[in-house]
Amino acid sequence: MEEFVENDSTKKVMNEEPAETSQKEQDVESDMEASDESLDAGQSMEDMMDIYEESFKRFAEGEVVIGKIISVDKDHVLVDIGYKSEGQINLREFRDENGEINAQVDDPVEVMVEWWDDENEVVMLSKEKAAKVKVWEAIKKSHEADETVEGVIMNRVKGGFSVDIGVQAFLPGSQADLRPIRNLDDMVGKSFEFKILKYNRKRSNIVLSRRVILEQEREEKRTATLESIQEGSVVDGVVKNITEYGVFVDLGGVDGLLHITDISWGRVKHPSELFSMGDEIKVKILNLDLEKERVSLGMKQLSEDPWLTATDHYPVGARVTGRVVSLTDYGAFIELEEGIEGLIHVSEMSWTRKVRHPSKLVSAGEDVDAIVLDIKPENRRISLGMKQVAPNPWDVISEKYPVGTTIEGKIKNITDFGLFVGIDEGIDGLVHISDISWTKRIKHPSELFKKSDVIQAIVLEIDKDNERFSLGIKQLQADPWETVSERYEVGKEITGTVTNITDFGIFIELEEGIEGLVHVSEISKEKIKTPVGMFNVSDVITARVMNINSDERRIGLSIKRMEIEDEQELLTEYVNNIGPATSSFGEILRENLQEKLNDE
Repeated sequence: MEEFVENDSTKKVMNEEPAETSQKEQDVESDMEASDESLDAGQSMEDMMDIYEESFKRFAEGEVVIGKIISVDKDHVLVDIGYKSEGQINLREFRDENGEINAQVDDPVEVMVEWWDDENEVVMLSKEKAAKVKVWEAIKKSHEADETVEGVIMNRVKGGFSVDIGVQAFLPGSQADLRPIRNLDDMVGKSFEFKILKYNRKRSNIVLSRRVILEQEREEKRTATLESIQEGSVVDGVVKNITEYGVFVDLGGVDGLLHITDISWGRVKHPSELFSMGDEIKVKILNLDLEKERVSLGMKQLSEDPWLTATDHYPVGARVTGRVVSLTDYGAFIELEEGIEGLIHVSEMSWTRKVRHPSKLVSAGEDVDAIVLDIKPENRRISLGMKQVAPNPWDVISEKYPVGTTIEGKIKNITDFGLFVGIDEGIDGLVHISDISWTKRIKHPSELFKKSDVIQAIVLEIDKDNERFSLGIKQLQADPWETVSERYEVGKEITGTVTNITDFGIFIELEEGIEGLVHVSEISKEKIKTPVGMFNVSDVITARVMNINSDERRIGLSIKRMEIEDEQELLTEYVNNIGPATSSFGEILRENLQEKLNDE
């Protein structure tokens, strides 16, 4: 055995004579004695002393060592870390999420020395703090090597999220995703990969980023996508954003715009009707600008343009059924199939009704039947007619009601120019105010009739082209003017009532509806400028019939003529009563009177 070399450490240990020797020291001495017997020739006393000193070494507070579990009681777990006393760990540090104890005798365990008491030979250890030390070491390593760490978002905090990566870390909201997150609660409880932006162990402060990883992935995808896509190719994408003018599609790091006009050959009011965020869709590359990284996409281009075969499917005269998709002031648009719409103009909606707005007959979403009137595929237009589905009632109305037929109908409307009478479904006849009476002066038809009255009338004329049906009420009776000359002969003296007084004469009613005019020049032998003030309405006047014009419905009367005739009679009677002339003067007077009578 080599010579034992004494040093300060061994002196201190060897010279000390403690009053009592602990069980641990007695065990060490026994082990040393046993080792002396088994030492080889090459083993030295110095090696033995190193082993002895190792059993009494001290650990620094905060140091992490590996120990072995030697016992488990109701409150603590005892761990041998090679110190003169076993270390204690609170039992709660070995409980799992279910409250089970995960500690078995002889299990190795990594612990951190919290503090020790040499005098009472007590050493307190911590398994949890040792684990945190390892986590911080891993954090340092990951940060330096620019590696990722995995963590679970635990909850929302001010400005972001709290993340468990072994220790608590902070994820700013701006670093959680590439785009602002609408519902932050959706991320809570989920596991992600993160990059460590910065950390401070003393302050237990760690700042994470998920966005850095996503940006890196996107850049890798973008590069790969730009190398693989080309105009005309069909690719898969994911709906990233929806606007009123189109849909942005993620093609793999590269965003393309699917414009609303390229979504469907048919009508699309808003892209949200067809797409939702996150939808996986198939699109075609319409245009690719690598310099500006702009990609135009199309979906309708994946199918054939329906207008290419529209003429074959919708020939002129064909009867079709479609759905009303839009209403305007001038008509209704009908979807015949996806991508093909036809227009029913308001003038083509009804044979008989004047349609002011298509909403009076049809509504959006309604299915209607129509006839193809015209088709222009080059202009993507189809003209449709709804009224043509049924026969035109004006084609048969003249056969059903020939001119001269007496009909009976209900008054549907009254205007200042006449009466509208219902004839057939959708066809009304007009009785013009001038055809109501031969003789009555009518200011408004409502003076004689009211709405819903049932009347009889005669068919006067049917104009199919202009869709006019003329009726007459007065024609049911003979025109009294046709026989007026028989009742009022020229030269006959009549008596009537003044109905109107004007500057040019007075009107005298001879019978109901029959009037004669006494012109201002026929009122008196004297010159009269106006008869106003000379007569009153309702005055009874006697006059002589001067002329009759049945066609123009005029009767000329004269009061002056009656006065002259009366004077002539007096003069004639006077002349006749004068005896033979007794002088030349008497003869001259007779001759002058006779000449005057002859002139008149």
